[in-house]
Amino acid sequence: MARTSRVEYSEVSEDFLARRSLRKGAAGWILLAGLGVAYVISGDFSGWNLGLAQGGWGGLLIAFLLMGLMYVCMTLGLAEMSSTLPTAGAGYGFARRGLGPLGGFTTGMAILIEYSMAPAAISTFIAGYVQALGILPEGVPAWTIYLLAYLIFVGIHIWGVGEALRVMFVITAIAVVAILAFVFGMIGHFEASNLFDIAPVAERMGSSEFLPFGVSGLLASLVFGIWFFLAIEGVPLAAEESADPKRDMPRGIMTAMFVLLVFGALMLVLVPGTAGAQAMSVSDNPLPEAVRHVYGDSSLLAAFVNWAGLAGLVASFFSIIFAYSRQLFALSRAGYLPKWLSLTGRRKTPYLALIFPGTIGFVLAVATGGEGGILLNVAVFGATVSYVLLNLSHIMLRLKEPELERGYRTPGGIATTSIALVLASVAVVATFVVDVLAAGIAAGVLLLAIAYFWFYSRHRLVASAPEEEFAQLKAAEDQLK
Repeated sequence: MARTSRVEYSEVSEDFLARRSLRKGAAGWILLAGLGVAYVISGDFSGWNLGLAQGGWGGLLIAFLLMGLMYVCMTLGLAEMSSTLPTAGAGYGFARRGLGPLGGFTTGMAILIEYSMAPAAISTFIAGYVQALGILPEGVPAWTIYLLAYLIFVGIHIWGVGEALRVMFVITAIAVVAILAFVFGMIGHFEASNLFDIAPVAERMGSSEFLPFGVSGLLASLVFGIWFFLAIEGVPLAAEESADPKRDMPRGIMTAMFVLLVFGALMLVLVPGTAGAQAMSVSDNPLPEAVRHVYGDSSLLAAFVNWAGLAGLVASFFSIIFAYSRQLFALSRAGYLPKWLSLTGRRKTPYLALIFPGTIGFVLAVATGGEGGILLNVAVFGATVSYVLLNLSHIMLRLKEPELERGYRTPGGIATTSIALVLASVAVVATFVVDVLAAGIAAGVLLLAIAYFWFYSRHRLVASAPEEEFAQLKAAEDQLK
């Protein structure tokens, strides 16, 4: 058993990596950009509008701008790191090189919490849409819809990554068309006064027509500003399956980020600007409701947007399943989590890494009684913790390894990711303001995972895993110097 100063590497069989390999060249930059949009697009259809009830339109606008800035700066850093260290570990791999084994594992687990909880939450939203649209007979229990969603879309991922990404791309395109149809149908009915129809709460410090819930409302709004972009950071998880990661990764993730900024800004302005911020702050289905407010209950546009909203939810559900499987695959392949979870099948897909978190997500969706908001708040906590560590990883890699060959360099260097680091730290605090129970549960799970690493798995890592090889090469170079 090989030993370093902080971890130990165990012996594995000669065919260990052969039984844990992914299909190369399955995704070019266009599919990667589509993957990035798919991760997030359900957030344009619902969820973000609940931030209007927390901070009013002004608070949510500021949250959108601040979190948008955080994501832009962070994705520029991710573009550099993913072109430099193109492995399925992505966030874990970047932090492993920049922050060491504990930092890498903590980052990977925070991402895994985010990506395991988000599909569970989205499955409850899918059930709501299916029931509202009358797709299944009345009386069918919601849990059967959760189960069907997991069985169908996990099954497609097991079938093959190239096939799965193409199916995802088609579903995402339908959702994009619906958003564009909504914009063209509603833009002529915008009235600025609708944005400010929430009465200020006098007891809140700093309350005004622009910020009806004051400064505390603004802080709470940050979590909902994240919903416009949550999971875009998952694009680098496809690095090992991309055709040319040094070129494709930066182009894919930055194209997706631009599209999401435009769509988010349009939804933030047009939805409350046509139907009113007060009404939209409590809506489960804000886009169709806004259309009905303007065109009436029998509107064909509302019906189309309603059906396409389901497509948007499916796109995000489908793509985040891909993300959790690749993060779990990488952590398992390197020995941080049980090694059997990283086995791949005949079609080079990590079937156990797809099935295991899916099973947990389904059980939690049922156990919480379909309360998707709780699951999403847990996911947001995991996301914000990972953002702190990802941005710190970019900064440390720049400081520790300035001569490392990079396929792309972040404009502004560490100044750019330092902005994202500060904003991500504020966002972590905001998760406790919105839902202290959900954030506390997520923090507890993360601490238990760290204990598992410290007392068990750090003594059983796999030296030949790509992310560990990168780190060992760096250690060997340092010794030679």
